Amino acid sequence: MLPLHTARLIIRRFTEADAAALFEYLHQPTASCFFSMAVTDLAAARAVACKRAEGEGYLAVCLADSGTLIGELFAEPELGLENTTVSIGWQLNPRFAGHGYALEAAAALVNHLFTVCNARRLYAYAEDTNQPSRRLCEKLGMRLEGLFLEYVTFYNDEQGEPVYENTTQYALLRHEWLAQQAQSAPGHRLAGGEHE
Repeated sequence: MLPLHTARLIIRRFTEADAAALFEYLHQPTASCFFSMAVTDLAAARAVACKRAEGEGYLAVCLADSGTLIGELFAEPELGLENTTVSIGWQLNPRFAGHGYALEAAAALVNHLFTVCNARRLYAYAEDTNQPSRRLCEKLGMRLEGLFLEYVTFYNDEQGEPVYENTTQYALLRHEWLAQQAQSAPGHRLAGGEHE
Protein backbone atom coordinates (compact mmCIF):
# COMPACT_ATOMS: atom_id res chain seq x y z
CA MET A 1 0.00 0.00 0.00
CA LEU A 2 1.05 3.58 -0.53
CA PRO A 3 3.26 5.27 0.37
CA LEU A 4 6.14 3.10 -0.83
CA HIS A 5 9.52 3.52 0.85
CA THR A 6 12.93 2.79 -0.63
CA ALA A 7 16.39 3.51 0.76
CA ARG A 8 16.28 7.13 -0.43
CA LEU A 9 12.75 7.77 -1.67
CA ILE A 10 9.12 7.98 -0.71
CA ILE A 11 6.57 7.28 -3.43
CA ARG A 12 3.15 8.67 -2.59
CA ARG A 13 0.03 10.24 -4.02
CA PHE A 14 0.21 13.78 -5.39
CA THR A 15 -1.16 16.73 -3.42
CA GLU A 16 -1.90 20.33 -4.39
CA ALA A 17 1.22 21.35 -2.45
CA ASP A 18 3.32 19.62 -5.16
CA ALA A 19 2.47 22.30 -7.73
CA ALA A 20 5.73 24.32 -7.58
CA ALA A 21 8.00 21.26 -7.76
CA LEU A 22 5.87 19.75 -10.52
CA PHE A 23 6.10 23.01 -12.48
CA GLU A 24 9.90 22.82 -12.28
CA TYR A 25 10.02 19.76 -14.53
CA LEU A 26 6.72 20.06 -16.42
CA HIS A 27 7.19 23.60 -17.74
CA GLN A 28 9.80 22.33 -20.20
CA PRO A 29 9.75 18.51 -20.47
CA THR A 30 12.92 16.96 -21.87
CA ALA A 31 11.35 13.83 -23.41
CA SER A 32 9.13 14.46 -26.42
CA CYS A 33 6.42 12.11 -25.15
CA PHE A 34 5.73 14.62 -22.36
CA PHE A 35 5.58 17.75 -24.56
CA SER A 36 1.77 17.72 -24.52
CA MET A 37 1.82 17.80 -20.69
CA ALA A 38 3.85 21.01 -20.51
CA VAL A 39 2.42 23.69 -18.20
CA THR A 40 2.93 27.40 -18.74
CA ASP A 41 2.55 28.72 -15.20
CA LEU A 42 2.11 27.79 -11.55
CA ALA A 43 -1.69 27.89 -11.77
CA ALA A 44 -1.63 25.28 -14.53
CA ALA A 45 0.79 23.15 -12.49
CA ARG A 46 -1.56 23.40 -9.50
CA ALA A 47 -4.45 22.17 -11.64
CA VAL A 48 -2.35 19.21 -12.82
CA ALA A 49 -1.29 18.39 -9.25
CA CYS A 50 -4.92 18.47 -8.08
CA LYS A 51 -6.05 16.25 -10.94
CA ARG A 52 -3.27 13.74 -10.21
CA ALA A 53 -4.18 13.80 -6.52
CA GLU A 54 -7.71 12.65 -7.40
CA GLY A 55 -6.61 9.63 -9.45
CA GLU A 56 -4.43 6.62 -8.84
CA GLY A 57 -2.46 6.55 -12.09
CA TYR A 58 0.29 9.03 -11.16
CA LEU A 59 2.60 8.76 -8.16
CA ALA A 60 4.88 11.44 -6.74
CA VAL A 61 8.54 10.47 -6.25
CA CYS A 62 10.09 12.35 -3.32
CA LEU A 63 13.41 12.39 -1.51
CA ALA A 64 12.96 10.66 1.84
CA ASP A 65 15.24 13.01 3.79
CA SER A 66 13.64 16.28 2.65
CA GLY A 67 10.28 15.37 1.10
CA THR A 68 11.28 17.18 -2.11
CA LEU A 69 9.27 16.10 -5.16
CA ILE A 70 11.78 15.05 -7.84
CA GLY A 71 9.56 13.34 -10.41
CA GLU A 72 6.74 10.94 -11.01
CA LEU A 73 5.78 7.43 -11.94
CA PHE A 74 2.65 6.28 -13.67
CA ALA A 75 0.87 2.96 -13.90
CA GLU A 76 -2.24 2.51 -16.03
CA PRO A 77 -3.95 -0.90 -16.15
CA GLU A 78 -5.32 -1.88 -19.53
CA LEU A 79 -9.08 -2.02 -19.61
CA GLY A 80 -10.41 -5.54 -19.87
CA LEU A 81 -11.70 -8.49 -17.93
CA GLU A 82 -8.48 -9.37 -16.13
CA ASN A 83 -6.94 -5.91 -15.77
CA THR A 84 -3.55 -7.52 -15.08
CA THR A 85 -1.57 -5.83 -17.85
CA VAL A 86 -0.19 -2.45 -16.81
CA SER A 87 1.49 0.34 -18.77
CA ILE A 88 4.23 1.97 -16.70
CA GLY A 89 6.40 5.04 -17.10
CA TRP A 90 8.40 7.72 -15.34
CA GLN A 91 9.53 11.31 -15.57
CA LEU A 92 12.29 12.80 -13.45
CA ASN A 93 13.27 16.39 -12.89
CA PRO A 94 16.56 16.67 -14.88
CA ARG A 95 18.11 18.44 -11.89
CA PHE A 96 18.05 15.11 -10.04
CA ALA A 97 19.23 12.89 -12.90
CA GLY A 98 22.36 10.79 -12.65
CA HIS A 99 21.88 9.58 -9.07
CA GLY A 100 19.95 6.37 -9.71
CA TYR A 101 16.66 7.76 -8.40
CA ALA A 102 14.66 6.77 -11.50
CA LEU A 103 15.81 3.15 -11.26
CA GLU A 104 15.18 3.04 -7.51
CA ALA A 105 11.66 4.43 -7.93
CA ALA A 106 10.75 2.34 -10.97
CA ALA A 107 12.03 -0.87 -9.34
CA ALA A 108 9.83 -0.16 -6.31
CA LEU A 109 6.84 0.36 -8.61
CA VAL A 110 7.52 -2.90 -10.47
CA ASN A 111 7.82 -4.77 -7.17
CA HIS A 112 4.57 -3.23 -5.91
CA LEU A 113 2.65 -4.03 -9.09
CA PHE A 114 3.78 -7.65 -9.18
CA THR A 115 3.57 -8.47 -5.47
CA VAL A 116 0.69 -6.31 -4.20
CA CYS A 117 -1.43 -5.51 -7.26
CA ASN A 118 -1.12 -8.99 -8.80
CA ALA A 119 -0.05 -7.64 -12.20
CA ARG A 120 0.75 -10.31 -14.78
CA ARG A 121 2.46 -8.18 -17.44
CA LEU A 122 4.07 -4.73 -17.43
CA TYR A 123 5.06 -2.77 -20.52
CA ALA A 124 6.61 0.59 -21.29
CA TYR A 125 7.08 2.71 -24.39
CA ALA A 126 10.13 4.87 -25.13
CA GLU A 127 11.06 6.78 -28.24
CA ASP A 128 14.14 5.23 -29.80
CA THR A 129 16.01 8.51 -29.21
CA ASN A 130 15.23 8.44 -25.47
CA GLN A 131 18.29 6.46 -24.43
CA PRO A 132 17.96 7.08 -20.65
CA SER A 133 14.46 5.61 -20.62
CA ARG A 134 15.49 2.66 -22.78
CA ARG A 135 18.44 1.93 -20.46
CA LEU A 136 16.10 2.10 -17.47
CA CYS A 137 13.77 -0.47 -19.05
CA GLU A 138 16.73 -2.77 -19.56
CA LYS A 139 18.00 -2.28 -15.99
CA LEU A 140 14.52 -3.25 -14.79
CA GLY A 141 14.92 -6.54 -16.66
CA MET A 142 12.38 -5.67 -19.33
CA ARG A 143 12.63 -7.27 -22.79
CA LEU A 144 12.64 -5.24 -25.99
CA GLU A 145 9.48 -6.48 -27.70
CA GLY A 146 9.36 -4.29 -30.74
CA LEU A 147 10.24 -1.16 -32.67
CA PHE A 148 7.37 0.79 -34.21
CA LEU A 149 8.64 2.89 -37.10
CA GLU A 150 7.26 6.44 -37.38
CA TYR A 151 4.72 5.44 -34.74
CA VAL A 152 3.68 8.69 -33.09
CA THR A 153 4.17 12.44 -33.26
CA PHE A 154 4.49 14.85 -30.36
CA TYR A 155 5.53 18.03 -32.18
CA ASN A 156 5.80 19.71 -35.57
CA ASP A 157 8.93 20.82 -37.43
CA GLU A 158 9.69 24.40 -38.52
CA GLN A 159 7.38 24.00 -41.53
CA GLY A 160 4.49 22.84 -39.34
CA GLU A 161 4.74 19.22 -40.43
CA PRO A 162 4.37 16.50 -37.79
CA VAL A 163 7.59 14.74 -36.80
CA TYR A 164 6.88 11.01 -36.45
CA GLU A 165 9.16 9.21 -34.04
CA ASN A 166 10.16 5.58 -33.83
CA THR A 167 8.96 4.00 -30.59
CA THR A 168 10.28 0.98 -28.73
CA GLN A 169 8.18 -1.25 -26.53
CA TYR A 170 9.59 -3.13 -23.55
CA ALA A 171 7.76 -5.67 -21.40
CA LEU A 172 8.17 -7.90 -18.37
CA LEU A 173 6.05 -10.83 -17.23
CA ARG A 174 5.64 -11.63 -13.54
CA HIS A 175 7.22 -15.09 -13.88
CA GLU A 176 10.22 -13.52 -15.65
CA TRP A 177 10.57 -10.98 -12.86
CA LEU A 178 10.31 -13.68 -10.17
CA ALA A 179 13.07 -15.67 -11.90
CA GLN A 180 15.26 -12.55 -12.03
CA GLN A 181 14.65 -11.92 -8.32
CA ALA A 182 15.61 -15.47 -7.48
CA GLN A 183 18.84 -15.20 -9.51
CA SER A 184 19.83 -11.94 -7.85
CA ALA A 185 19.15 -13.22 -4.33
CA PRO A 186 22.19 -13.37 -2.02
CA GLY A 187 23.92 -16.73 -2.18
CA HIS A 188 22.55 -17.65 -5.59
CA ARG A 189 24.82 -20.37 -6.96
CA LEU A 190 26.30 -19.97 -10.41
CA ALA A 191 27.26 -22.82 -12.71
CA GLY A 192 30.21 -24.71 -11.26
CA GLY A 193 29.10 -24.10 -7.67
CA GLU A 194 30.50 -20.58 -7.40
CA HIS A 195 28.62 -17.81 -5.66
CA GLU A 196 27.78 -14.44 -7.20
